[in-house]
Amino acid sequence: MSRIRLCRRSSCFLCPSSFTSPIQRPCFRRSSYIQPKSGLRLRHCSTTPMSRVRLHRRLLSSTSPPSPSWSPRDAFAAATERVRAGTLSRDDAHHMFDELFRQATPVPGRSLNGFLAALARATSSSACITDGPALALALFNRVCREEAGTQVAVPNFCTYSILMDCCCRARRPDLGLALFGCILRTGLKMDQITANTLLKCLCYANRTEEAVNVLLHRMSELGCVPNAVSYSIVLKALCDNSMSQRALDLLQMMAKQGGACSPDVVAYSTVIHGFFNEGETGKACSLFHEMTRQGVKPDVVTYNLIIDALCKARAMDKAELVLRQMTTDGAQPDTVTYSCMIHGYATLGRLKEAAKMFREMKKRGLIPNIVTCNSFLASLCKHGRSKEAAEFFDSMTAKGHKPDIFSYCTLLHGYASEGCFADMIGLFNSMKSNGIAANCHVFTILIHAYAKRGMVDDAMLIFTEMQQQGVSPDVVTYSTVISTFSRMGRLTDAMEKFNQMVARGIQPNTAVYSSIIQGFCMHGGLVKAKELVSEMINKGIPRPDIVFFSSVINSLCKDGRVMDAHDIFDLVTDIGERPGVITFNSLIDGYCLVGKMDKAFKILDAMEVVGVEPDIVTYNTLLDGYFKNGRINDGLTLFREMQRKGVKPNTVTYGIMLAGLFRAGRTVAARKKFHEMIESGTTVTVSIYGIILGGLCRNNCADEAIILFQKLGTMNVKFSITILNTMINAMHKVQRKEEAKELFATISASGLLPNESTYGVMIINLLKDGGVEDASNMFSSMEKSGIVPGSRLLNRIIRMLLEKGEIAKAGNYLSKVDGKRILLEASTTSLMLSLFSRKGKYQEDIKLLPAKYQFFNGFG
Repeated sequence: MSRIRLCRRSSCFLCPSSFTSPIQRPCFRRSSYIQPKSGLRLRHCSTTPMSRVRLHRRLLSSTSPPSPSWSPRDAFAAATERVRAGTLSRDDAHHMFDELFRQATPVPGRSLNGFLAALARATSSSACITDGPALALALFNRVCREEAGTQVAVPNFCTYSILMDCCCRARRPDLGLALFGCILRTGLKMDQITANTLLKCLCYANRTEEAVNVLLHRMSELGCVPNAVSYSIVLKALCDNSMSQRALDLLQMMAKQGGACSPDVVAYSTVIHGFFNEGETGKACSLFHEMTRQGVKPDVVTYNLIIDALCKARAMDKAELVLRQMTTDGAQPDTVTYSCMIHGYATLGRLKEAAKMFREMKKRGLIPNIVTCNSFLASLCKHGRSKEAAEFFDSMTAKGHKPDIFSYCTLLHGYASEGCFADMIGLFNSMKSNGIAANCHVFTILIHAYAKRGMVDDAMLIFTEMQQQGVSPDVVTYSTVISTFSRMGRLTDAMEKFNQMVARGIQPNTAVYSSIIQGFCMHGGLVKAKELVSEMINKGIPRPDIVFFSSVINSLCKDGRVMDAHDIFDLVTDIGERPGVITFNSLIDGYCLVGKMDKAFKILDAMEVVGVEPDIVTYNTLLDGYFKNGRINDGLTLFREMQRKGVKPNTVTYGIMLAGLFRAGRTVAARKKFHEMIESGTTVTVSIYGIILGGLCRNNCADEAIILFQKLGTMNVKFSITILNTMINAMHKVQRKEEAKELFATISASGLLPNESTYGVMIINLLKDGGVEDASNMFSSMEKSGIVPGSRLLNRIIRMLLEKGEIAKAGNYLSKVDGKRILLEASTTSLMLSLFSRKGKYQEDIKLLPAKYQFFNGFG
């Protein structure tokens, strides 16, 4: 486009003197360009004497003979229709203006304004107009050039309003304000539309305070009275700038004024939406009720705002109530309404309700869009229902909703998460035939699916195929592959892919570096790990923090590799990180696990040297280590030291000490510690009672345990099934069998369910008392309840029956040994060998065993 000067016949469009307070005067240099978006260029120019302009125009018009058949009015009418139909191109518009400038017939201002207004609202199209507002401004620049002649009527306030609106739509509200300055300069009378467009320009330019001032004070000075549209423009700007309370004040001002400015449904909906966006749900709902009290009937947009907010807040029951109220009030739900409800239910995994909304939507003749369908599809996959997701996916296609790349990615990810590799590859292969090209995200899903399950070779085949199809891996793809190799200890392969991505110009991010550093840390490559950390620092990439290294240290300690963990700890200090209490605690826990208590205690000393205060977790870890390693006195000494330093013991602390004391047989000390716990005001939980009851029973104090248990029962303490199992066993041990049976019978009534241990305790004690049939019935009850016996219980039952001479009964239980899930233990095999050898007294009874065990007859 050639240089454009935006000016009128006797005054400049962008003249600074056209601006008056409160609108700030924009600064334009003489003959300087302003470059807005979409290639629009506006130039400030000086005024030109009218005589020179007219003479120049006459000279230009005399050079081109007019076309007698051309009608400007008809041409503009036809062009306006083409704009609305989306068939007018930029070149067509400029050609029409070329013809205009060659004619003698003037163009009525109404025709020009209609054409410019159509351009301002034109929908962008790759084949036609791509930016209607910018084109409108460019064409009007041509109109205002001197060579346009008298073919075009003088611009009026309507023309300027359209152009100001174009400036807003072209994201150049500053130019719209400049045009308003021209209106003031030329003395044109303002109308309501122009004033509202001014408010829009100010709001688009983030000059909201000035917009409020114009609305409340200056519009009346300009000869205009604000209407509901004026207020709505400013209300929206305030809400968009998170000033919804200010918007509410303005809304209430409107209500007090009444008349033409009374708040309408648009004004109320705007402020309600603003409050929802700011998380002020209570204020939004209050305003909604106020709106109805004022007699303003909510429309579908208002209801959709409320339903959407409630769905996002996961208040689906309330959203359902609003939906029903909506239909009762005569506002018909639309696609947006149901999409919000479906997405809300789907997000919560309430898929039946989501499906119900789909059906209700279809009954109303509403067609779900692809976004709604994808939302439901994603929820099915998220909740592990990929089979149903696939059925829904197929139904989408059957009903005319062509799945997009997001649909495919969602279902592929669902298959991958559930390990359905055959379905995943089948869907992937169908993409091409359905016209969907696989992108980097698709391939990354497949690679991650295989890599997650250690199928690295399959993952690398996909990685190779990806590149063969011309799809370049991105940083996420490489991160997936490198992380897998690092986790498996294949650090050479990990570094190869790392170097490959760097060579291809893909910058490794923190995640990539972290995964490969973790690999070297876990597999002894500390020197390389340190090099990579230094490389990150040099490249300005945020290096792994202490949380990352603490996680690595903790993993190594849990695996018993405490020395390797200590090496990582030293690396952390070498690179300048300051370990915190969590890191120290992990290292202490590692030494405690391997029984190196002296080294663990040295870590405690090191903490205090570097100024890191030990916390309750530190002391609990050390106490647990001392008691589990039998160093009771050292543990008690540490406990006193802990209290001396002002660290208050908690429930966990006392639990560790009580368990340790009972385990060491120091029952008196345990009782004393329990009383101390109660006196200190520390919370006594059910788990503490479990430790005490179990400890008493193991230390031949079953009667005392039963008394305490009964006392706790009167206090309505809610016992766990583990405690009940302990007490049933204790009652059998002290020959209180009837009480044990009664306690077993009350388990269900207490809201608990017997587990394998419960049945095991009953069966073993029945067998001890000679109740073979009763034990058999109890075993049948266990199986009927759906509990599968484990190898340990089954082997013990078999041994007890064999020892009692119940060979046939033992044979029944032996038939349940499958050799896979349930194995025959060595002690059971040894007993069978001694019983059924040639010299054994049960040699003849071997026929009562299952056939596969009768080979014992040959040993002896």
